[in-house]
Order: sequence, then structure tokens, then C-alpha cells
Amino acid sequence: MERNHKSMRMVPLMLALLASVPGVIVSGCGEEKRETIAITADPETFPTMRTIDVSTTISDSGYTRYHITSPLWLMFEEAQEPHWNFPEGIYVVKFDNNMKENGSFTADTATYWSVLKLWRFDRNVRMKNINGDRFLTQQLFWDQTARKFYSDSFIHIERSDRIIEGYGFESDESMTQYTIRRPSGIFPTSDFVSRRGEGDNGRAN
Repeated sequence: MERNHKSMRMVPLMLALLASVPGVIVSGCGEEKRETIAITADPETFPTMRTIDVSTTISDSGYTRYHITSPLWLMFEEAQEPHWNFPEGIYVVKFDNNMKENGSFTADTATYWSVLKLWRFDRNVRMKNINGDRFLTQQLFWDQTARKFYSDSFIHIERSDRIIEGYGFESDESMTQYTIRRPSGIFPTSDFVSRRGEGDNGRAN
């Protein structure tokens, strides 16, 4: 038997995102559609809940900290390792106390293991921190317990003065204090601007 819940204003999405922080409030907006599904199949492959058109804010101590949007959210709460899956992508915007955007990240797919408090973002993972630095990688982990991001994949970082590339990455949650384990190149930003300009002229001719 299935039950459909339409136009929900409060959604428990991402409650575990900041579960270790007291006073966290999670609320939803938009026209979210949620289905609670009776388990009649393999809990490892059959979701216990399906939510579409997710638009959710997370507040802490009276301040909105995150806004999360996703086309589809699947919960596998009865699986041996309970997890959430976002197979069609996820977009997260971070805010400061004045509701000013101070960072964002997006990925083609995402998985959250609720017991481990561990996120994994896959394919076209793009991030921007408060300084405007941009990060691009194909896989990124967010360990909420350790409060850090990390990756073993290739990473490309665009700063105002330089481009940094390498393999293996670790950062604090603000993405402002980070280390690349195996740097493969550091290039002045002007080099890339010049190359783009030359390439554009060549195509135009």
C-alpha cells in the first residue's frame, strides 16, 4: 500500500546533516512530493521513501545555514547500512548570519550514510568558498564527525591569482584551509586567461 503526501511544508530531509549540533531546525519549501512505501522487496534496492522536487532549508540557533535542492531523494532506512540517495543531483547553498551566501557546492549524484554521518558526492562535483575559490573534482567525501572534506581524486582549484591541480585533497568544512597531497601543477591565472584569449581568436578567424 502506498500513501502520497503532497505540498508538504516540513520535510525531515538532511536532519542528520547537522544532527550533532543542538538547536537545528529543518524546514521545506516549494511543492515537494513524498511517498512512504511499504517494504515488500529487497530493502537494499527498494527505497522506504521517495521524495521529488526537494527544496529544504536547515537552520541553527535561529539562523538559516543551508538551502538544499534536489530533483529526487530516496531513503533506504531498512538497508543493512541505512542511507539516502540523490541519483539526479544535489545543490547546496551556505549562508552566514546575515543570510548572505558564503559558499555552495553541487554534484551529479550524492549518497549519505546516516549512521556514519558520511556524505559522498560523485561526478562533476563543483564547490565555491567564501573567498570565491572554485573547486572541481569527480568524487568528494564529507565526514561530519571529523568536520572535514576529503578526496583521493584529481582536483582543480581556481583562485584569483593561480590555478592549482593535483591528486588527493583535504579541507576544513569552510573550504578555506585545504591541502593537496600530490600537487601536479601551480599556474598563474594570467596564463590561462591568455591561452583562452588566443584560442578564442583562433576559432573566430
